[in-house]
Amino acid sequence: QVQLVEFGGGLVQAGGSLRLSCVASGSIRSINAMGWYRQGPGKQRELVARITSDDNTNYADSAKGRFTISRDNAKNTVYLQMNSLKPEDTAVYYCLMFVRVDSSRFEYQYWGQGTQVTVSS
Repeated sequence: QVQLVEFGGGLVQAGGSLRLSCVASGSIRSINAMGWYRQGPGKQRELVARITSDDNTNYADSAKGRFTISRDNAKNTVYLQMNSLKPEDTAVYYCLMFVRVDSSRFEYQYWGQGTQVTVSS
C-alpha cells in the first residue's frame, strides 16, 4: 500500500508565493513520473506540472514562468514552488505519482488527498 500526503497549501495574497510538497510512503520500489494537478471551483481537474524520473518537466501554459516542479527521489517527494500567484490559481491541488511496488514494470497510479490553495485579490 502506498500513501501520498500533501503539505503547504493555504491562503495567500495575489503576488505571493507558496511551496507545496507531496511525500509518498509505503511499499515503494521506485517512482517514475510525478505531477501536480488542480481543480478550481466548478472546473475539471487539470495538469499544472509534471516531472519524469530523469527530471524532464512540462508545465501548463498558465504555470510557465511562475511555477517550478522538482523532486527528491531519496525522500519520495515532489515539490511545486508557486510564485506570483493570482486569484485564478485558487484551487485544490493534487499530487500524482506513478509507483512501482515490485520487480515488474507495472506502475500504479496514486493520488494525494488534495490541499487547498486560495489566492486573495
